[in-house]
Amino acid sequence: MSANTEIQAPRRFGPRVLLTVLFLIAVLVAAVGIIQRRNNIADLRDVAEEDSIPAVQLTSPENEPQTNSLTLPGNVRAWYSAPIYAQVSGYVLKWEKDYGAPVKAGETLATIDAPAVDEQYQGALADLDVAKTNYNLAAITAKRWQALAGTQAVSQQAVDVKVADAAAKAAKVRSAEHQVARFRVLEGFKRISAPFDGVVTSRSTDVGNYVNAAGGDVSSRGSADELFTVADVHEMRVFVSVPQDYSSMLKPGLSATFTLPQYPDREFKATFDTSANAFNPQTRTVTTELLVPNPEHLLWPGTYADVHFNIPLDQRIKVVPEQAILFRSNGTQLALVDADNKVHLQNVKLGLNFGKTVQVLSGVKPTDRLVLNPSAGILEGERVRIVTGQPGLSVPVDDTTMAKDKA
Repeated sequence: MSANTEIQAPRRFGPRVLLTVLFLIAVLVAAVGIIQRRNNIADLRDVAEEDSIPAVQLTSPENEPQTNSLTLPGNVRAWYSAPIYAQVSGYVLKWEKDYGAPVKAGETLATIDAPAVDEQYQGALADLDVAKTNYNLAAITAKRWQALAGTQAVSQQAVDVKVADAAAKAAKVRSAEHQVARFRVLEGFKRISAPFDGVVTSRSTDVGNYVNAAGGDVSSRGSADELFTVADVHEMRVFVSVPQDYSSMLKPGLSATFTLPQYPDREFKATFDTSANAFNPQTRTVTTELLVPNPEHLLWPGTYADVHFNIPLDQRIKVVPEQAILFRSNGTQLALVDADNKVHLQNVKLGLNFGKTVQVLSGVKPTDRLVLNPSAGILEGERVRIVTGQPGLSVPVDDTTMAKDKA
């Protein structure tokens, strides 16, 4: 290295340059913070504006099906059902038919031992013999006195007395005959018989039980107990309480099906017979009677049934989901959404309620867009934000609505 070579010393920045750099860095940091704060405020404003607009799902009025199924509880009863009482007082000597036994009309169910009735019957027969003897004597006497009428032997007054006495004795004979007939009938009541063909559905007595007469023996006192119940089950009656809203369907020709718990896989057909033509003021239902043949005797009296009616409907009437209806002080309304996504509260007139859907008789058009589940505080002219629901949880909007939402 030569002596003339000079070593250069490192250049140092002055204080002014350092201050300038620090100032520029502070300005950059402040600018970045201001821009980020503005972006955050804008995002919050957008979120607030979005949250201020309620999100709704839409649906449209639909045509109702040709028929609607209405299921109501029913009670199956026998064609005829008769409780059997004793008409004479006594002890059950024996019974012939037990629960479930098929019987024919006039067939013996039980026999009653009634010795008091037997003695009364024999006494009535003896009284009849006495009355007949007295009448025969009175009739002969009256005939003899009538033969002497007009002579000096007897007076006409005496003849009339004898004739009247014979007539009185004849009346006593007739009275004694009726008394004999009465006890003869009571003798027949010792045999309890079936009033018609059917099945014994209950037996409430046993051998040796004492039974009271149920009006046949006027000399007996005390309450009477039912001995048997016989039901005619060749055809059955099904009684259903139909709500007032559906009473218009109760016309001749109406048919129904019903199922029983013991036969869950089998349906039985029934036809409309009659209704009470009056509503129960407590339940607002009308008692309706349906008829169903029972050739196999599968239907038993007292069975519970689920009765299904197929109600013919007018397809021109629209139906909407039940949750779309608003009940306000100024009437029943639907929340319609126009092209600008603003709400219009439309007054409507409702028809039948099918559970999930309700008939709308007036106030909507097929092209209307309805809020599926409007809040109680929704207002006229309020702007809404349309969203689609989860499959299976709500009624989806139509394709046109979804296209507008995407746009």
